[in-house]
Amino acid sequence: MQYERGKKYEELTIGEKASFSKTISETDVYLFAGISGDFNPMHVNEAYARQTQFGARVAHGPLTQSLIAPVLGTKLPGLGTVALELFCRFRAPVYIGDTVTAIAEVSEKLAKKRWVRLKLTWFNQKQELVAEGEALVMPPG
Repeated sequence: MQYERGKKYEELTIGEKASFSKTISETDVYLFAGISGDFNPMHVNEAYARQTQFGARVAHGPLTQSLIAPVLGTKLPGLGTVALELFCRFRAPVYIGDTVTAIAEVSEKLAKKRWVRLKLTWFNQKQELVAEGEALVMPPG
C-alpha cells in the first residue's frame, strides 16, 4: 500500500487550514468510556445526566478533543506528523447527536526547530465554539 506523506515544514503556509467533522453517536460515547475507563454517569446514564446543569448526557471532553487527530495525522500537516504538545480549553458541552467540526490552522512556523504551531477550534452544527486550543507539531521530514 502506498501512502502520501504530509506537508514538509517549507510547504506549510501561515493561515492554511484543514478540518474533520463527525456526528457524535451514543456508540461513540460508550466505546470511549470503555477505552478510557471513564464511566461518569454524566456520559452514560441519561436519568443521572437529566439532573445535571446540562440536562442530558454529554460526550467526554477528550472524545471531542480527539477529533483533531485525523486533521493533524492525515491532512495538515498530514502523514508523518509528530504531535509534541496539545492544549485544549472546553467552552460548551457536546451532546450525543451533535456534529463537531475540528479545525486546525497554521499560526506560526518555528524555523529553528522546523516545528509548526496550529490554532485549534471545535464547532458544533450550530457554529457554536465548543473547544479551542493549540498544537505544536513536527511536520514530516
